[in-house]
Amino acid sequence: MSNNFKVDFLDHVAISVSDIKKSVEWYEKVIGLKKHIVPEWGDYPVMLLAGKSGLAIFPAKSKEKTSSLIPEDIRIKHFAFNVDKSNFELAKEKFKTLKIPFSIQDHYYFYSIYVRDLDGHEVERTTLNDGFESFYK
Repeated sequence: MSNNFKVDFLDHVAISVSDIKKSVEWYEKVIGLKKHIVPEWGDYPVMLLAGKSGLAIFPAKSKEKTSSLIPEDIRIKHFAFNVDKSNFELAKEKFKTLKIPFSIQDHYYFYSIYVRDLDGHEVERTTLNDGFESFYK
């Protein structure tokens, strides 16, 4: 018997934000996630979903800097949502329309477009480049 297990999908990433209401609005408007109400949990976390994947948003406990014992590099670098090519282009146009700064990077197998949320978390939308459809198999 094998002790290996299979991961089905990324369920969620949990982030802390300075203003839950504004962040929920931003992720709905800019990224296209949908708020999912879970009454049993109370006010937070607020779940924002795209299919079975999404974000759990918590209030930041303090605006003070974290302990100097924790290296600044121990943090979420970014999180990514996969989209098809047409939705990648729609995201680019949406960011332009909303005047949200973004950058695009070619990662050989993928093209990625990056934006920052209201608290500086880097959010990526990524799409497979032509010819690499077997990447996930």
